[in-house]
Amino acid sequence: MRHGIAVIPTAPEVARNADTYYDYRHDSYLYYLSGFGEPEAVLVIVAGESPQHILFCREKNPEREVWDGFRFGPEAAREAFGFDAAYPIAQLDEKLIELMGDRTALFCPLGADAAFDAHLLGLRETVKAKTRLGIHAPHEIRDVRDSLNEMRLFKDAHEIGLMRRAATISCGAHRRAMAFTRPGQFEYEVEAELLHEFFRHGSRHPAYTSIVAGGANACTLHYVGNKARLNDGELLLIDAGCELDGYASDITRTFPINGKFSAAQKDVYEIVLAAQAAAIAEAAPGKLWNAPHDAALRVLAQGLIDLKLCRGSLDAVIETESYKPFYMHRTGHWLGMDVHDVGEYKIGGQWRPLQPGMTLTVEPGCYIRPADNVPRELWNIGIRIEDDVLITAGGNEVLTESAPKTVREIEEIMKNKP
Repeated sequence: MRHGIAVIPTAPEVARNADTYYDYRHDSYLYYLSGFGEPEAVLVIVAGESPQHILFCREKNPEREVWDGFRFGPEAAREAFGFDAAYPIAQLDEKLIELMGDRTALFCPLGADAAFDAHLLGLRETVKAKTRLGIHAPHEIRDVRDSLNEMRLFKDAHEIGLMRRAATISCGAHRRAMAFTRPGQFEYEVEAELLHEFFRHGSRHPAYTSIVAGGANACTLHYVGNKARLNDGELLLIDAGCELDGYASDITRTFPINGKFSAAQKDVYEIVLAAQAAAIAEAAPGKLWNAPHDAALRVLAQGLIDLKLCRGSLDAVIETESYKPFYMHRTGHWLGMDVHDVGEYKIGGQWRPLQPGMTLTVEPGCYIRPADNVPRELWNIGIRIEDDVLITAGGNEVLTESAPKTVREIEEIMKNKP
């Protein structure tokens, strides 16, 4: 009995302006299943007694390769990546009409691209028109991502190796940024140091737009302007990580621009650092996904009470969410091929247990904006500390441990500036 067919397109190329395009980044699902990174590609997987793994891609074109660079072409791609078959992308419709016949279900990234969905449905209608020939079209259409997300959530040894390497490169970039930073520079100068370290170790792209936020800018969670001047006496928050061979790292460090924490900055920093330590301690097999967040929240809330930014008992501050003006986000997310990676956080309405092979970020923060009820020495202090954590059979492994984060480590690396 024949079963389903999955059709997974890669990401489109995106124009930056006129005939110039952004650097191409493949679709994570297609790359996960194939390792093929060229544009204009579609992966087809046919299940059943004779399963097939089929690629449709651009043909070889020596003239275009002179301008745009090497492309595999179907035959070389089949040999290099181990496909059962490979065809020119121009033959996709013809072959799909044939391959869809008598399949019970059609799997695709439903809803990701309305035009692609409509095209597949049109091909399905063509197959349905063959019913008098005894050929049946898939009677179910399912989102292939439902199954792939759960697969991607658990990292194998190869994936973990890539993520360790990406983390190591990114840790070096944060160390470089700390050693480079001084008052009077611009945020983009520090960003350039991060990119330099990524590039020289083989990562051609950051995993996301780097956040380099000095002073008050650090209180904007997704600040990406990166063009302000860095001021003496303020903090610099850097949220940056590289992508390596399709896998992301994600690190945040916060440090004083002049290399020395003020008393108020240190007080807030130590609260966030303690919250992160409490959260990481809860990132272990069998613990629920929400356990690290709950642990961090209790430490942060108590710290806000101690700083007189929140009033009342610890339980009351948490219950009323009076901490939210200073801590308004969750403590982490899944990490993998995408920086905010795929995978369910709840199963059947309940937080899911952590299991070996899962990788997540742990990133509590505290953001204090000017207000009448806020002491002036705390104004514009924005602090976040983020690490990448792999759940292991015995507990966890902090992949980004080598990025300095204690007050002593940070001040030591910054004190001897060139």
